[in-house]
Amino acid sequence: MHPRLVDSPPHPQDHRSAPRAAAALAALSALLLALVAAGWRPLTEADGDLAGAAHRRAVAEPGVTHAVRVLSDWVWDPWTMRLLCAVVVVLLVVRWADRWTAVWLAAACALGALLQQALKAAVDRPRPVWPDPVATASFAAFPSGHAMTATVVCGLLLWLLRRRGTTPARWRAALAAGAVSVLGVGLTRIWLGVHWPSDVLGGWLLGATVVAAAVTVHRRLHPAGRGGADPTGGGEKA
Repeated sequence: MHPRLVDSPPHPQDHRSAPRAAAALAALSALLLALVAAGWRPLTEADGDLAGAAHRRAVAEPGVTHAVRVLSDWVWDPWTMRLLCAVVVVLLVVRWADRWTAVWLAAACALGALLQQALKAAVDRPRPVWPDPVATASFAAFPSGHAMTATVVCGLLLWLLRRRGTTPARWRAALAAGAVSVLGVGLTRIWLGVHWPSDVLGGWLLGATVVAAAVTVHRRLHPAGRGGADPTGGGEKA
C-alpha cells in the first residue's frame, strides 16, 4: 500500500488564506494592467529588450523554434487545456458524483476565458512586430491567453487533486507537470515573438487570481465546506 497524501480538516486560517491571496493577486494584476495601459516607459523598454533577445535566438535556432511551436500550438494550446478541463468535469459527474464541483470547475474556466477576452479588447495592446517573424498570432497582446489559460486550468486541477488526496509520488508528478506547463507555455510565447514578457506575466497573475477566487467560492459554498461530508469521498480510489 502506498501512503496517501490526504488533507487534514481545514483550519479556520485556511478559509482566510484564499481570499487574501485573491485580493493580493488582484491588486498586482491591476497594477500591471495600469502600467501596460499607460505605456510606462521602463516596462516597455524592458519588454522590448527581452523580446528582442528572445527573437534573435529564435531566428538563429530554427530546430529549437520548431519544437517550441509544437509545444505552444499543440501541447499547451488553450484548447488542449480546455479539453483537459472538460475531461475532469465529466469524471467529476460520472465517476465521483460531484456535480456541484463539476459546474464550479466549468464555470471558473469559462469566466477566466471571458475575463481574458474582455481585457484583450479593452487594452488592445499591439503584439510585437518583427521583420523576420517565426510565428504569427491574432487579436490583442495583453494578457497572454496561453499563459492565463494554463494557469487557471493547472491551478484548479492541482487544487482538486490535493483536496481529494493522492499518493505523494503522484502529487509531486502532477505538481511538476503543472509548473512546467504554466512556466513553459509563457516562455514559448515570448520565444516565438508573439507576446511581450509583461503579457505573459499578466496572464500568470490574472490566472492565479481566478484560481484563488474560485477556491474561495468553493470553500464557502460547497456542502463539504459547511460541515457536511465531502461528496467526492475523500481519498483517491485505487
